[in-house]
Amino acid sequence: MMDFITKNKQNLKQGTQQPRLTYWVISAAVWLTVWQVLAGAVHEEILLVSPLCVFRRLCQLIFVGSFWLTIVSSMGRILLGFFLGMGIGTLLAVLTNQSRLCYAVFYPIISIINATPVASFIILALVWLSTAKVPVLTSCLIVMPSFWRNVSNGISETDSDLLEMAQVYRFGRRRTWMQVYIPSVLPYFSAACSTGIGMAWKAGVAAEVLADTHLSIGGNLYDAKIYLETPDLFAWTAAIVLLSILLEKGLVRLIQMPVKKLYAGEKRCQ
Repeated sequence: MMDFITKNKQNLKQGTQQPRLTYWVISAAVWLTVWQVLAGAVHEEILLVSPLCVFRRLCQLIFVGSFWLTIVSSMGRILLGFFLGMGIGTLLAVLTNQSRLCYAVFYPIISIINATPVASFIILALVWLSTAKVPVLTSCLIVMPSFWRNVSNGISETDSDLLEMAQVYRFGRRRTWMQVYIPSVLPYFSAACSTGIGMAWKAGVAAEVLADTHLSIGGNLYDAKIYLETPDLFAWTAAIVLLSILLEKGLVRLIQMPVKKLYAGEKRCQ
């Protein structure tokens, strides 16, 4: 009986995945067709290139060694800024939720960072830091308020009944965090990761463009603009989009796995 139920669940899951994949394929086909029609109507490669031309140029870049070195360099800077923003934002969320004094001290700074345009961060960072560190600082400052806001919401939305139960059964601070707070915060934290990685890529690449960082995606975008290499401009942009999507999916799963294992371990130790 259990085998029959498990098999039906698997079939249902596969049935929901297949239409979703079909919709993605149809959507991609529609917009690629629109893009191709617009490129044919403009008929000026310097203004708008066709999808086939972009794909061809991207395939050429893939077989160039400097392409992958540039990808790794930019990814390292942006991910470093992302993880710094994640750690600082999460720590500030815990502190500001536990202490009113910390909230009064840090909330104005977080609000100012959240309201400041990305260009201002980049220009100020160019005055203070070397060009290689500008994307790191920019990515960090862009994602930090998002993690602070999401983790704070997760902590404040924790079920009060569960907290009372933890107090009655004397869970202690560590056990309360592992079994009550973390499961409550995890969906908010995952949402911050999902949106934050895209924000980090946008801000980091913009910083690389303005700073003209050596061996960077933004530097190649700037060169493509200067030399009117529109296929290169679109190819590097496509690479940014693909990397952002892959990192978003990978990071959310990577971050969820250890937390779920810890939570499962705590449940077994009860």
